[in-house]
Amino acid sequence: MAATLRALLSGSDPVSGALLAQVPHARVVGRCGCGCATVDLEVDRTAAAPAPPHDNPAVEEGYAGPHSAGVLVCTEDGYLSLLEIYSVADEPVSAWPDPRHIER
Repeated sequence: MAATLRALLSGSDPVSGALLAQVPHARVVGRCGCGCATVDLEVDRTAAAPAPPHDNPAVEEGYAGPHSAGVLVCTEDGYLSLLEIYSVADEPVSAWPDPRHIER
């Protein structure tokens, strides 16, 4: 999951940089009930600054190849709050695919 976040937030813009700095201070606090790999995140706000104002989701990308999935990074008050993966097939994506397959 952390590798996926790092890959998704690899841009050079201020929002990506601020969210990337939060990754080491983020922890999983919940999971989706459908069986997919989606996780709710909580960031230690004493250890990381919020990202500047931005659209939500902060990132939306897809996976190339056999994965047929999309992925979203959502925030709340400038902090990472959700890493969601959604399938375009019938079955939920139950594990994070290799981040090298993220389409840009």
